[in-house]
Amino acid sequence: MKSAFKSFSLILLLMLVPMVASAQTHYKGHLWIGGHAGASLARQSLSPSVPQKWLLGTTGAVAVRYSEEKTFGLVAELGWATRGWKEDFQESPLAYSRSLTFINLPVMTQIIFGGQRAKCFINLGPEFSYMIGSNISANFDYTDLSSVTQWPERDRMTEQLNMDIANRFDYGITAGIGGEFYVSPRHSITLEARYYFGLGNIFKSSKADTFSASRSSSIEFTIGYFFRYN
Repeated sequence: MKSAFKSFSLILLLMLVPMVASAQTHYKGHLWIGGHAGASLARQSLSPSVPQKWLLGTTGAVAVRYSEEKTFGLVAELGWATRGWKEDFQESPLAYSRSLTFINLPVMTQIIFGGQRAKCFINLGPEFSYMIGSNISANFDYTDLSSVTQWPERDRMTEQLNMDIANRFDYGITAGIGGEFYVSPRHSITLEARYYFGLGNIFKSSKADTFSASRSSSIEFTIGYFFRYN
């Protein structure tokens, strides 16, 4: 309970930062509308741990950004992201991955610095997500491992292979760094690398359950376009 309260308090603090920053500046603001799309690399932070590789997926969003002329902005997005994990069987031909599709809503403070034609930015803030799909891909029968003759480790954690999702709602912290290049004063192209660290568990996590933690994390690489509305 204390951990959840601290996490929620941190999220509220991050949401208040842009309000304070905006109140302390007096520059003319601009409203930008746009979006971005790209690739994601995802893993699941499981405790006890499970050998994993990065799971390749997709991500994208429509976005609204309010930015001051100088250094501060506020970004809200509505999009999707692939999360989940891919099991690492090392030299074995076995393959298993579980793709989790989330609809997400990040609300971020944006710190901007640079010149007239090109700028760099840092995004930071809370993100809220809801899982709308779960897909398992495997080349063996993960519901009956006794039938898998090439199973590499008999003491390996296996419960996660067929475990039901208990919590579809997730929340966490997202942070990104990128560049914005202005084609004209009203049109720009963005490139961004972003990291998401989930604070919620997709599996049950009481003392009696298998995993004490099952948090999502991902790295996203996107290209985007923005149009200045005013």
